[in-house]
Amino acid sequence: MDSAIKASSELVAQYRRLFVNRLAYTLQSRRPHAETGRHYYFRPKVRGTGGEVPLTDGMLHRHLEGSITIGLYAINPLTQRSKWVAIDADYDGAMEDLLKLQHFLREDDVDAALEMSRRGGHLWIFMEKPALARDCRIYIYNLALGLGVRIKGAGLAEGIEVFPKHDELKKGEFGNALRGPLGIHRATNRRYWFYGADYSLKNQLHFLASLRKVSAAQLRGFIEGKTMPAEFDQARTPAVQDQPFVRASGREFRILEHVGTAKKLGRNYVTRCPSCADSGGDHGGDNLAVSIEDPRKYRCWAGCTKEMIRLALGRPISYRRSAGGKGL
Repeated sequence: MDSAIKASSELVAQYRRLFVNRLAYTLQSRRPHAETGRHYYFRPKVRGTGGEVPLTDGMLHRHLEGSITIGLYAINPLTQRSKWVAIDADYDGAMEDLLKLQHFLREDDVDAALEMSRRGGHLWIFMEKPALARDCRIYIYNLALGLGVRIKGAGLAEGIEVFPKHDELKKGEFGNALRGPLGIHRATNRRYWFYGADYSLKNQLHFLASLRKVSAAQLRGFIEGKTMPAEFDQARTPAVQDQPFVRASGREFRILEHVGTAKKLGRNYVTRCPSCADSGGDHGGDNLAVSIEDPRKYRCWAGCTKEMIRLALGRPISYRRSAGGKGL
């Protein structure tokens, strides 16, 4: 571990100004999961009461010095705005796509910082003032599609993921957290730096602070006349689709009985999609959403169909018909 690195109060303050948009956060587990070997993230709770532990300067200090690793949420639910947009890519050809996006963002006079990651990279864009999450997403989704850059979802198991992942959050929702930059990834025990500055906290944060920030007027100009592409428009797409269920051995199929460990996220459980996993995808283990209210209902955010998911589980759907011709 990079234990020699020290974070001053000034560096912590710079980090908070750049990345922290709300006090909720996640912690990456120090020890790998016994079954999967993954270092999962969790929201820390107050012992006894179960209340949320707010993100303090002390926690940021420990993250920067490497003793803990935090995950940050993009959207402040009180305003539905974000300080930043992060584009995550971790598939074959990911860096080529990120560099293409970085080049064309620069054509728009937008500075985007490229961060190394374990399997690809993250591209970070900072706002002059927090901007509506939906406006940020409209800009990036239209830019990526116009450049032919793959976007995960809508039938694609691999492609970029855009944070914030939601247009807005309802009461009690958190969205998806992303590993806080410049900390140590517990799985590799190493720090991932940004290209463009020497590998020290001081130089890295000075570099990030010097980047041009996107103004409200710029963003309005970028999205004028544009909407969220229909296949990714959350206003048109329910959080979890109603799936037809086929009875097997006299009982309904319940997908949670056939997948790995699932964690709660808003109104859903999330876990790795079996179909995506078969093709080597869903490294984040969160493509499959299962309704908490009705665990019979599930959906793969990458677009895998129920038939693909059931086949991957070894429980294919049998569309048998009765003598009368009606499906069972």
